[in-house]
Amino acid sequence: MYRVIPVLLLLPLGAAPVLAEPLPERSGRIVGYTMTVRLDPETRQLTGTQRLTWRNPSAEPVGDLWFHLYLNAFKNTKTTFFRESGGRLRGDQAAKDSWGWIDITSMKTEAGVDLTSRITFEQPDDGNEDDQTVARVVLPEPVEPGATVALDLTFTSKLPQVFARTGFKHDFYLVGQWFPKLGVYEPAGMRGRETGGWNCHQFHASSEFYADYGSYVVAITVPSSYRVSATGERTQERTNGDGTTTFTYVQDDVHDFAWTADPDYIVVKATFSATKDVTSAEYQQAASLLGRTLEEVMLSDVEITVMLQPDHAPQADRHVRSAKEGLKWFGLWYGKYPYRTLTVVDPQPGGGGAGGMEYPTFITAGTNVLFNRWPFDRIRGLEMVTIHEFGHQFWYGLVGNNEFEEAWLDEGINSYSTGRVIDVAYGRDRGMVEFLGLRIGEADILRAGNSPAAIYNRIIARAWDYTPPGAYGFYSYQKPELALRTLEGLLGEQTMARVMRTFHERWRFRHPRSDDFFDVASEVSGRDLSWYFDQVFRGTDVLDYAVGSVSSEPAPQPRGVFDGPDGRTTVSEQDARNAAREARRTGQQYETRVVVQRRGGVCFPVDVAFKFEGKPVERLTWDGRDRTRVFRFTRAERLEWVDVDPDRKVVLDVNWLNNGRRVEGDRRTRVAWTSRWLFFVQNLLASFGL
Repeated sequence: MYRVIPVLLLLPLGAAPVLAEPLPERSGRIVGYTMTVRLDPETRQLTGTQRLTWRNPSAEPVGDLWFHLYLNAFKNTKTTFFRESGGRLRGDQAAKDSWGWIDITSMKTEAGVDLTSRITFEQPDDGNEDDQTVARVVLPEPVEPGATVALDLTFTSKLPQVFARTGFKHDFYLVGQWFPKLGVYEPAGMRGRETGGWNCHQFHASSEFYADYGSYVVAITVPSSYRVSATGERTQERTNGDGTTTFTYVQDDVHDFAWTADPDYIVVKATFSATKDVTSAEYQQAASLLGRTLEEVMLSDVEITVMLQPDHAPQADRHVRSAKEGLKWFGLWYGKYPYRTLTVVDPQPGGGGAGGMEYPTFITAGTNVLFNRWPFDRIRGLEMVTIHEFGHQFWYGLVGNNEFEEAWLDEGINSYSTGRVIDVAYGRDRGMVEFLGLRIGEADILRAGNSPAAIYNRIIARAWDYTPPGAYGFYSYQKPELALRTLEGLLGEQTMARVMRTFHERWRFRHPRSDDFFDVASEVSGRDLSWYFDQVFRGTDVLDYAVGSVSSEPAPQPRGVFDGPDGRTTVSEQDARNAAREARRTGQQYETRVVVQRRGGVCFPVDVAFKFEGKPVERLTWDGRDRTRVFRFTRAERLEWVDVDPDRKVVLDVNWLNNGRRVEGDRRTRVAWTSRWLFFVQNLLASFGL
């Protein structure tokens, strides 16, 4: 059920004035992790220690702690992750008999009280007793409001062969979700909660992560032949006497920590310069677009490290450029990147399951030797992945939504943001592919996945509730991006840019929910946009407007008996024929009838363009609420064609091929088949992971 759209909301209102909110310089730092970890390449195991501190952010005592033990998702085929995924994720297959797990071998309080025996496994989502990805420990005494508890842990982790974002491939290691990590304690009122409690979901096939902000100090010990990079800044490198080296990394105001090691890495260093990589004109344009001062849009320098596979050396500049494009445009639009480092990881061939992933200050990309040389170097899958994963530094990293429950808030918003960068940096009509004369923009590929049959899920849903499970990708990534691009078409570029900036400013280092974004959009635009969000984000219907029928025929001459000031006259059939012949000679009238249809359930205002012979294009706006709207014209000119949404702003429309119609000799048929061929090519490229 959709809400009736008030007519006033369709008027071109200006954006409401919204004062800029200063970007916070630091997070609330709820948690702190000081860890040591040692890699044993022979056993593929990690042994670690952890000093964990947690501050109770609520107004009530908290008597337990809940932990994520993500690696236990790979322990056996009975885990919730394996039951849901069948051992496949993002086209990657779990290696046979290469299992992963994590054991907490000791847990003690700061005073030395042993809590190890108190650890229990919990299954809050599905009751699967074979799932051990969530653990709970009851504390000796509750943590009072505002007080801090400290625990000392030891743990052992076994890495699987690379699968689902983490693991090893030969001597390559991508170490993600490798340590016991606290869930989020949400006080009453946070994200709509009525009572306080732990938010600590099991590891599902489609879900990602949710954690509190804090500080990390991590010492990583590996064989001395390995090259290492990690979240944060390297503060120490110490050579040990046993053929190993210890690297220490430190980072505040993040909510996760990942690292990588590989003896074969080529380490590429570069610097993003806030003065050299951004022009004064670009700063001025951003300030004007956003209604912010120059000082508020100024960026800062960032050290970029690319951990590159030797076979991909010719692509080093592409990795660096795409990282810089992300740093520039995300920074200008949403607020400067607050960290001093960024690591881009190029996984080893065969380790693609670790590619395309985000961690704070640390992202994984992915490419192939095929793209080293022309003409494949103009297929920009590498650029898209790098920019997208960098974008998660903002949408998931700095604005920390709950990815388990509302994945669109990071994946969808970030996909929309990535598309904007691709359009600006590489060209709206060619940003993704320039291949032997074929040009494909990001929006072309985006729309190829939309379908009138996509009516069985809502955008706002828990990650494991989409049916079938593969629907997660469309409803978390593509459909939200389509919806946000359509919203931009409605509000205009400037208003939409200010919506996005304000949302980021208000929720940096915090945990928003969908309603928080919706509220900001309505506030900044000066419109009640609930009608749109209710239909598109909470509903399941599709948006589809089409031209149903078109006719433009000579106006018929009247026949019959007519009363007039001079009395009654009769017009015969022959009289009508004679009048029609004279009209053709002197210039006859045409009666035009156009039927526009709303074939989907979503209502949205659309422009309808009409082209009459010898006349400029005319536009009328339809509120789009009824199922059909009939447009009638009587004039001397015949209609040539009609087009719904002629500027193609409503990208959420599932079928643009039915938007236009010519009265006769419809050359658009050729355009339709060209579009279908383009979609076939796009899907072919996608099947090769391009």
